[in-house]
Amino acid sequence: MRDRIGAPGTGISRREFVAATGGLGTAALAGCTAPVQSNRNQTSSTTTSAQNRDQDLPTTSPPEIVDVHEQGNQVTLKSMPAVHEAHPLDTMGGPVELPRVWAFQADDGEPSVPGPIIRTVEGEDIEVTLDNTDGMRPHTLHFHGAQKAWMDDGVPTTTGIRVDAGEKHTYTIPANVPGTHVYHCHYQTHRHIDMGMYGIFRVDPEGYEPADKEYFMTVKDWDSRLNRKMAGENVEYSPRTRSPDIFTINGKAAPRTLHPEDGSPIIVEQGDTVRIHYVNGGYMNHPLHLHNHRFQRVEKDGGVIPEAARHDMDITNIAPAERHTIEFEADSEPGIYLMHCHKVNHVMNGSYYPGGMLTGIVYKEAMDTDIFRQLMEYAGYEA
Repeated sequence: MRDRIGAPGTGISRREFVAATGGLGTAALAGCTAPVQSNRNQTSSTTTSAQNRDQDLPTTSPPEIVDVHEQGNQVTLKSMPAVHEAHPLDTMGGPVELPRVWAFQADDGEPSVPGPIIRTVEGEDIEVTLDNTDGMRPHTLHFHGAQKAWMDDGVPTTTGIRVDAGEKHTYTIPANVPGTHVYHCHYQTHRHIDMGMYGIFRVDPEGYEPADKEYFMTVKDWDSRLNRKMAGENVEYSPRTRSPDIFTINGKAAPRTLHPEDGSPIIVEQGDTVRIHYVNGGYMNHPLHLHNHRFQRVEKDGGVIPEAARHDMDITNIAPAERHTIEFEADSEPGIYLMHCHKVNHVMNGSYYPGGMLTGIVYKEAMDTDIFRQLMEYAGYEA
């Protein structure tokens, strides 16, 4: 269970959430974070879900931040089949489910999609062990944003190294390029990323000064036919005819994105300096828009943007595998303001609008309001 509320990062504590909402979060504080499943539509995905439960596959958890610097610069990653509930309720076009993903798990943590956020500090080499001893197929690990030895590049066709089922392999990844980066499996990349094998690699520069609130957000487009096919459904899928139908932020589709524990609301207090590290884990560009706040893009792909080149914006268009870090002041009237992709069909669950790639900037001061309670009901809390 995460000790902070909101997107991965420096949100508020559970107790602060309970106090701010006038008791709305009491069930969450007690550990009852998963809502009861609503009745699903009678579709083939329902049958697949039942099959998955029969096989006792785990359900993914939200991505956690793993501070590798604090654990001897070592981390073990393994991948496992799991069920991924992007939005488990029947509100706002739900339920939305990927019945089979290959989720990353760090050490003894929970499997997640996106994978765990691997965080370290500049100047430290980290050892990342890919444990595939219980796996069923080959994998590798490729880290963007690190100048590494040839054999640690994670590409089987150019290094001759792949980690077959039943094997382990340790990669040495230098933290020599500060910034926000991405890691992913580079074996059969077109399929393995789309099955969930991707995550954030963060290198804090020397003397790093965090903002008042700092969050990590990964956006992703999915063609659920692949995930359904890998779960055993009789569907046709080809990467050449990929047609995304699910759009997520940190693995969730709206309104689940607004769920303070399972989703990724951007929780702020008036006067905060807010820093968001965006990563595009998908295959399409996404113009990400903030309502009622102007921001500056301060980093791109780990490179610091000179102050003379910065300007106020309200949309940043992020391409596949790109990383943008933005900063803004929480200087609006306390309320709830959207953050979403401005390709409007990406803000849908099927034919339902709004949904998909949408979350919100939620001022702590606005949590004890009727509209916030209504949003929490849509997202899965009981008022």
